[in-house]
Amino acid sequence: MSDTVDDVDLPYDEDEASQQEKIQALEERLEILEAQNEEMRDKLLDANAENNKYQQKLERLTHENKKLKQSPLFVATVQEVTEEGVIIKQHGNNQEALTEVTDEMCDDLEPDARVAVNNSLSIVKPLSNETDVRARVMEVTESPEVSYEDIGGLEEQMQEVRETVEMPLEKPEMFDDVGIDPPSGVLLYGPPGTGKTMLAKAVANQTDATFIKMAGSELVHKFIGEGAKLVRDLFDVAREHEPAVIFIDEIDAIAAKRTESKTSGDAEVQRTMMQLLSEMDGFEERGEIRIIAATNRFDMLDRAILRPGRFDRLIEVPKPNAEGREIIFEIHTRGMNVADDVEFDELAEEADNASGADIKAVCTEAGMFAIRDDRTEIRMEDFRNAWDKVQAESDETEDVSKTFA
Repeated sequence: MSDTVDDVDLPYDEDEASQQEKIQALEERLEILEAQNEEMRDKLLDANAENNKYQQKLERLTHENKKLKQSPLFVATVQEVTEEGVIIKQHGNNQEALTEVTDEMCDDLEPDARVAVNNSLSIVKPLSNETDVRARVMEVTESPEVSYEDIGGLEEQMQEVRETVEMPLEKPEMFDDVGIDPPSGVLLYGPPGTGKTMLAKAVANQTDATFIKMAGSELVHKFIGEGAKLVRDLFDVAREHEPAVIFIDEIDAIAAKRTESKTSGDAEVQRTMMQLLSEMDGFEERGEIRIIAATNRFDMLDRAILRPGRFDRLIEVPKPNAEGREIIFEIHTRGMNVADDVEFDELAEEADNASGADIKAVCTEAGMFAIRDDRTEIRMEDFRNAWDKVQAESDETEDVSKTFA
């Protein structure tokens, strides 16, 4: 039972307190009550929010419980659509059945379509394409911020890649007029850091075709047939979005030379490679799909994948020469505050045997040396010190690799 006004203790002595003191005491009491009221209101809001959360959880669990009580659905494939009904084949036991469907659903069905059927083999609903979602997420939706102008010292290689990938997509009539089939695939090989992946990124940036990227290691799976299925789905996605370019980085992960090894892991990798070979040059037409692959270990690749028809062009991407190194220095220092004493031709001569990745690392380290000295301008000595540091780290890495080899 709540207190009445007469039951509440007054915050003053009614006989002794003056009128002003009474008012002040009551105002203080009112402030306390308002603060308490605000606090209780906040608690009520929190309780309502908590109640809504549990209510949503209850509705979700109720829905899941209802689904669990329903009869399971089975996957089947439409074999034929006839006037008498639809002939389906259930997955798993290959049981065939003739089932009737509504005219509206019949219009949406065609041979090879996937459907869900109940225990009586009646079609409940059509199912979407079976393509693995992992293959779909490999599609590049945003172009990489790399253009051909960002690549130095590889003019000949860029020309060959563009002839193989871009020209057949943009000017197919030229090949028809000459009477030849355009090259279907290009393999880029060479030491690490020489620009193989950057070339592929530039193609993705320049072409309007669908670009699908993946690493060879992503096709290696422990379950039998899973890698081969992913390869199939990858090419299915490419066919759906023709014209398309597929880029496989580190292809040696699945295309190494076949051996007599009988381990299940090696056998699965070889099955995946067989599927890749079939997709690249099998009975089924590949269509407007171009393939770019890259590897650091050309010597490891199986000869079957290197033959014409699969990779029509094998392009070596070597370390740049002095002229190429100078261009790469200029590319990576475009946005840097470089002093007037910096001579890129001298740096290119001194950075002998450097790859494009090494030169990028040198430019970054040179900037770090300037920051440590609290400078905003990068000097020639910064680049020299940076090259010494990058060289020392590279030598140390090689020594460690030999130790564990």
